[in-house]
Amino acid sequence: MTTLQGSISKLVNNSNAMFESFGYISSNVANLNTNGFKAQRFETYLNVDGSLEGTLRTDYSKGDLVRTTRDLDIGIDGAGFVPVTNKDGSIAYTRDCSFAVNAEGYIVSSDGWLVADGIKIPANYEKLKIKPDGTVTVLKKNDTTFETLGKIPLVSFNNPEGLKKLEGNKVTPTKDSGKATLIADHSTIKQGMLEKANVDIFSYVNESLKLNGSLIASTRLVKVVDEIYRQSINLRQ
Repeated sequence: MTTLQGSISKLVNNSNAMFESFGYISSNVANLNTNGFKAQRFETYLNVDGSLEGTLRTDYSKGDLVRTTRDLDIGIDGAGFVPVTNKDGSIAYTRDCSFAVNAEGYIVSSDGWLVADGIKIPANYEKLKIKPDGTVTVLKKNDTTFETLGKIPLVSFNNPEGLKKLEGNKVTPTKDSGKATLIADHSTIKQGMLEKANVDIFSYVNESLKLNGSLIASTRLVKVVDEIYRQSINLRQ
């Protein structure tokens, strides 16, 4: 490969890397209002030969908690994920804790996955309380004390960045993340609150402007190098 051909190849590779960064920025902005969404970024770095390489990183820092009016909304004020189970028995983990009750009376995620091992809510209750440790209790009609129905557990992973993202704002463990470990004796669950996406819209505007400038410079340079290469071929002829 000639020097000019190599230069064009590096410039095209660098432009592709920047386009990929744009793609993740767009995805983050699109999920600005997705509960518990964790922003992703495509970090680029220069090799010794001047070409750009990149790696995908996920920011698992906590998003802001906002108050709602729903008893089955919970926000996690710290680390951890809630396990949910699909109808086929597959288990995933989420921080999108806008829960509901299905037709059978069980607490489920917004897309119908069973929360924890199955916590059934009686139809004739007056009040529902979820304690900071995840214990779910209800006060039935004509009763004077709350009844414990179950507990919403939290689990953690040694390396959350190793988790694999799934559809529906869920994750599943990999070899890199390690297995799920139960978080004991915590008090981080906040009833009547939801965690917003940890997307910093202002930083993405600034990053987009920088990427746009770099892309314009790279594409112009590709045209210049390509023209030099074309002229060099004509000289040989």
